[in-house]
Amino acid sequence: MRGLLCSPLPMLLLLLRPWESQLQFAGPRCRTGPLDLVFVIDSSRSVRPFEFETMRQFLVGLLRGLDVGPNATRVGVIQYSSQVQSVFRLGAFSRREDMERAIRALVPLAQGTMTGLAIQYAMNVAFSVAEGARPPEARVPRIAVIVTDGRPQDRVAEVAAQARARGIEIYAVGVQRADVGSLRAMASPPLDEHVFLVESFDLIQEFGLQFQGRLCGKDLCVEGGHGCQHQCVSAPGTFHCACNPGYQLAADNKSCLAIDLCAEGTHGCEHHCISSPGSYSCRCRAGFVLQQDQRSCRAIDHCSFGNHSCQHECVSTFRGPRCHCREGHDLLPDGRSCQARDLCNGVDHGCEFQCVSEGLSYRCLCPEGQQLQADGKSCNRCREGHVDLVLLVDGSKSVRPQNFELVKRFVNQIVDFLDVSPEGTRVGLVQFSSRVRTEFPLGRYGTAAEVKQAVLAVEYMERGTMTGLALRHMVEHSFSEAQGARPRALNVPRVGLVFTDGRSQDDISVWAARAKEEGIVMYAVGVGKAVEEELRQIASEPAELHVSYSPDFGSMTHLLENLRGSICPEEGIGAGTELRSPCECESLVEFQGRTLGALEKLTQNLAQLAARLEDLENQLASQK
Repeated sequence: MRGLLCSPLPMLLLLLRPWESQLQFAGPRCRTGPLDLVFVIDSSRSVRPFEFETMRQFLVGLLRGLDVGPNATRVGVIQYSSQVQSVFRLGAFSRREDMERAIRALVPLAQGTMTGLAIQYAMNVAFSVAEGARPPEARVPRIAVIVTDGRPQDRVAEVAAQARARGIEIYAVGVQRADVGSLRAMASPPLDEHVFLVESFDLIQEFGLQFQGRLCGKDLCVEGGHGCQHQCVSAPGTFHCACNPGYQLAADNKSCLAIDLCAEGTHGCEHHCISSPGSYSCRCRAGFVLQQDQRSCRAIDHCSFGNHSCQHECVSTFRGPRCHCREGHDLLPDGRSCQARDLCNGVDHGCEFQCVSEGLSYRCLCPEGQQLQADGKSCNRCREGHVDLVLLVDGSKSVRPQNFELVKRFVNQIVDFLDVSPEGTRVGLVQFSSRVRTEFPLGRYGTAAEVKQAVLAVEYMERGTMTGLALRHMVEHSFSEAQGARPRALNVPRVGLVFTDGRSQDDISVWAARAKEEGIVMYAVGVGKAVEEELRQIASEPAELHVSYSPDFGSMTHLLENLRGSICPEEGIGAGTELRSPCECESLVEFQGRTLGALEKLTQNLAQLAARLEDLENQLASQK
């Protein structure tokens, strides 16, 4: 602060015009460069009204001698007694007239003398950026002028030292009864330039006359011609150039060069060093993140964020997370979900009844009551028998009319491989959506042609999907003798086939279990968005034999091969045929014959397996 051409307070006080007109100056207003100036005025009860008025005119006179403006001198005024009051803050006014109007409206507080509290307020509030002070990096001098007439009623030395440590230059002006020791404790060094004492408020205007000769020397920076690229710093009779933060003075002592700390090679950045004036920052390559030391980099583990949504495995790459599927599965187009690789659809498996994909291989299954033959593909066929079959068809709005026609065609294809007759297989059809409707019961039609014609005449219901309600209807009504089902005493198998394309809107668990308890063999056929968990809940065990699925309505026909043998009844049960006691001689002989036949087939299978193992061993031996 001493580097200014004029010491700020003497300069300011010399600008005093007592009673607004007595002090006159020759020449233009003195320019000292940008300042943040706060007046701290004592308005305790010891300051009499006429003395306070003299102080008010003293402030007005000072303002008229300042180069006031947002980029020049900013002025703030606070008054204090037992409390502190902001008259106007640094950023409040940019025009001198507005400041004078606020000073004229000033009303003294007329209480105690808490000077330390006022300094604390000036340090923490008045000189804050929020109140209009320029930030420290702007290097604008901060000056506090304290005017008091008495002894402080609180401690001032410690808080004044804190204010000075924050870069605030304090001038202490004592009037009349002021305590010199307190003034010296508050002021900045050198004290002879920052402590002033006058005998009365009437003489305060004479205070500036003492420094009239030192008011305005030549400011070589203001007059121009200095040639400084960034900043010109004035000193009495001379000047020197300075640079903005991040720059250094060149050899000509006028121009400024940006400091490239990255070029010095001491930055320690692992990947990239980004230079900025007087500083630098480290950055990492794509796919890496800066460590806490702000220099080293580590690869970003995108999978650890937990939002990758990968069904199986997440693999982190520089570009982000990538989903991988376990062996035997393929990644779906959404890039997240995995689907078991279905070898049954990709190879000519040759299974007579059903092909089940198992990771990297597949196996053939036969319907319940039939055995897989030695070739591992064909099944021993059942003879024609009797069965009561009820079809539950989903007619909800998600199916859509054109797909519902495909469903009816699919039902008729099932009818084609059945022996439909009153004594053979009886077929009933139930459609469900938000309600349930019996399209025709078991006992209505006696030929396949009649059943197929009735199926084609079924009208699409639309609306919701109440699968649980449909299952209840089937259990309670569809397999009743009134609806055409044959008495249980005849041991005619009862088969229910549920066809659906979506999630049920009601609970299915109770009536799905009830159907099985009633001895109904349940099959579930799902299409599109059908829920696998619900299909398995509906179907009888094992699910592999009783659950079928097709991704869309157009490819349902491949399910026929699986259903053809599944719905075939057990051998030896015909219309009107009662089950024989297992203890009868004929039953024992028949059982013995079947057992011997099964053992013979098992022996053949073991022989074929041994031959295959021997062949594999020979192949391995030839490769060594």
